[in-house]
Amino acid sequence: MFVFSNATVVDGTGGAPFTADIQIENDQITAILPPETSRFPVDYDCTGKVLCPGFIDMHGHSELEVLRNPSMRPKIGQGITTEVTGNCGIGVFPAEKDSAFLKELCTDVLGPYEAIGWNDFSSYCATWKQQGSGTNMAFLQAHATLRSFAMEGSPNRIATLEEVQTMCSLLQVSLESGCLGMSTGLYYAPCLFADRKELLSLLALLQRNDRLFTVHIRCEGDGVLTSLQEVLELARETGVRLQISHLKAIGRENQQLVGQMLSMIEEARLEGLDVHFDQYPYAYGSTSLFSLLPPPYLRLSRSDLQQMLSSEKERQRIKQHMEEARGWDSIAVLCGWDAIKVLTLETNPRYEGMSIAEVASERGQGPYDAFFDLLKEEKGSALMTDVTQSQESIKRILSHPLMCFGTDALYAGRKTHPRSYQAAIHLLDRYWKQQHVLPLEQLIAKMTGACALRLNIPDRGTIKPGCKADIVVFDPKTLQDCSSDQVPDAKAKGLDLVMVNGNVAYREGSYTDATAGDLLLY
Repeated sequence: MFVFSNATVVDGTGGAPFTADIQIENDQITAILPPETSRFPVDYDCTGKVLCPGFIDMHGHSELEVLRNPSMRPKIGQGITTEVTGNCGIGVFPAEKDSAFLKELCTDVLGPYEAIGWNDFSSYCATWKQQGSGTNMAFLQAHATLRSFAMEGSPNRIATLEEVQTMCSLLQVSLESGCLGMSTGLYYAPCLFADRKELLSLLALLQRNDRLFTVHIRCEGDGVLTSLQEVLELARETGVRLQISHLKAIGRENQQLVGQMLSMIEEARLEGLDVHFDQYPYAYGSTSLFSLLPPPYLRLSRSDLQQMLSSEKERQRIKQHMEEARGWDSIAVLCGWDAIKVLTLETNPRYEGMSIAEVASERGQGPYDAFFDLLKEEKGSALMTDVTQSQESIKRILSHPLMCFGTDALYAGRKTHPRSYQAAIHLLDRYWKQQHVLPLEQLIAKMTGACALRLNIPDRGTIKPGCKADIVVFDPKTLQDCSSDQVPDAKAKGLDLVMVNGNVAYREGSYTDATAGDLLLY
């Protein structure tokens, strides 16, 4: 028995806070009582503190991080107790052991792992269970690995009918093994080469199995409305449950499109489409520096690409393609080289923290040549951050009733975006404490109960008897996000306790490194 006394309970439903004692037995909440009335000894006095459900991350990338560091400190240290991983079409199964394709796919997102590659979801789960996890985890089948496995290592092209049928067979195996759905990243190779017939076949299978389709849409810049329309049409035609990943509009000129984007989603809902979206609470994102290149160059292996970057003529072609982008997002043009900052460069670490414009100035080059040289020289991870949207857009998306919380946390390279360590605390600190965008109970509902409903896990995400004891306690007076670009993994202030399935994982600044997380199978 574990008893929290005199807690200000924000229960995850969006209802008004109330004061109560909470009793935990084994992995469940067993009773909610009037304050200071439990007949059992008090384990944690919550006077002046908020007690709420553990936060649910709808958009994670931790399938290798959990194997490297099973306690999952980066998530536990921000109060996240459940994660949905395998997003943006990037995953680790099905794949041959030590697959060259898989290693390159994972380099800048999931990070390294010595024995990478699992034939299917079940074999990955066996490794996961052997290691254990500090957080509960649910998994999506990644589209990229389906393509590579079915297309015999040549996925950067349109698939044949036979290959699509193989993908569907592989997807069915994953769904029967407990994957909650499939993700794709139409922005990234190799998923960007999938045609409509392939997508319709995969989505029809998801619909028959009542599973979720999560998608990083094809363009988030000038073509964002067309790209959003593409996935809404796919959902209309198949009836699949649609989750749009990290909804945003990229580029200064495109912030005006956010209202139209939300209207399109609202209209689709009125038609009967089951569509939601998630969001991370930062104006700047993070991804591979290589992803700034035009789509035709993303189909190349890194070695072939780097050889091509030795040609001045080829550099001019790439530059022209980037400046005249059609049907894809040229971040360099949409946001500017001054808004793109080097996060990790294993070969040239001296440039970390500098914008591409600053790197170019230091090297005495134009920004395109500096960018091309960095890619040509890089032998390991190359990550960037890019300022893509306005604070006004973030608040508008955050306030929408269909929004669910996600981190889009990456764990590749020596340094990463602060969202990987403090997105949940940042959301509460900036948009509740500092800017009062939403009341606390509404914001926490978007981080807990709304996510649980979307994922069909009714025993998590709320504080009520019978629910799993995934719990966060924090001091609303002192809660503060202390992370920064320089120190992304700085501990938060005011986070007092994190409990996963009735086991304390974090208490007053110290981790227990418990691995009490459950594997959540559909």
